Amino acid sequence: MLPLSLLNTAQGHPMLVELKSGETYNGHLVNCDNFMNLTLREVIQTSPEGDRFWRLPECYIRGSTIKYLRIPDEIVDMVKEDNRKNGGGRGGRGGRGQGRWGNRGGNRGGRGGKQ
Repeated sequence: MLPLSLLNTAQGHPMLVELKSGETYNGHLVNCDNFMNLTLREVIQTSPEGDRFWRLPECYIRGSTIKYLRIPDEIVDMVKEDNRKNGGGRGGRGGRGQGRWGNRGGNRGGRGGKQ
């Protein structure tokens, strides 16, 4: 399960975001991008000490400042079910590509000497 597919599925659902600074944001996920920047609506922001609260109609959170996200279990279950239906994620045969000369290192190497 990839984090961005989980976030895309979570759009419109409530979530908790904790920043590296200790602030927390509770709100409904509106949007996320490939850098994991988030837009939340109907947000309650909590200070790092947990003693002050602010209500915000909408906020934008830069992905690089996020420590962790808490998403409802049913969202995780939905993504797992989608992966099962679609054949399990990334697809393909797995492993790495073999490049230009297969897996042998091209025309170099071997037992020494020049080939």
